[in-house]
Amino acid sequence: MDIKSALFKCSSQFVDQCPKDGRPEFAFIGRSNVGKSSLINMLTNQKSLAKVSATPGKTRLINHFLIDEQWYMVDLPGYGYARVSKNERKGFSEMITRYILEREQMVFLFLLVDSRLEPQKIDLEFIQFLGENSVPFGIVFTKCDKLSQNKVESGVALYRRVLKKSWDELPIMFLTSSEKKMGKDSVLDFVESCM
Repeated sequence: MDIKSALFKCSSQFVDQCPKDGRPEFAFIGRSNVGKSSLINMLTNQKSLAKVSATPGKTRLINHFLIDEQWYMVDLPGYGYARVSKNERKGFSEMITRYILEREQMVFLFLLVDSRLEPQKIDLEFIQFLGENSVPFGIVFTKCDKLSQNKVESGVALYRRVLKKSWDELPIMFLTSSEKKMGKDSVLDFVESCM
């Protein structure tokens, strides 16, 4: 799949404000500062469709981008960022939980993790939550250009070992780098296969 057009559609504070046109949605989520905006921009061939910020935790709304007039790429707020108030964090998690569990249009959730880090407790807890609720998702390893291929592979292997302790079947995994446009085809081809 090659994206021809990507347009910002809307930002929603609540799930019931999201578009009601029934188009399929593919959502992206991850801890703050994982490179979500950069990945969305890379996938859509645009420099500033999703706002890239030096300040983690900038996405606080559900952002819908209309892709080729056919489907939505959805940018969800990051989770686990400490510099927002507890009330705001609770708001994010309620918003995120409601979107993930109640949004019928959501076909698949891409969970982004930083390839440079060992499996983080908060990510593993989120993965567990997705599994317990039968949410279709895959893991996207970001910033793979920052490591040697061996280190990336051993990091992914470690993730697999950790998840195998509680998972019979592992989620699909993607290796990406926004700077090198790595993983673009595999993510978009997967989206196309789900349509």
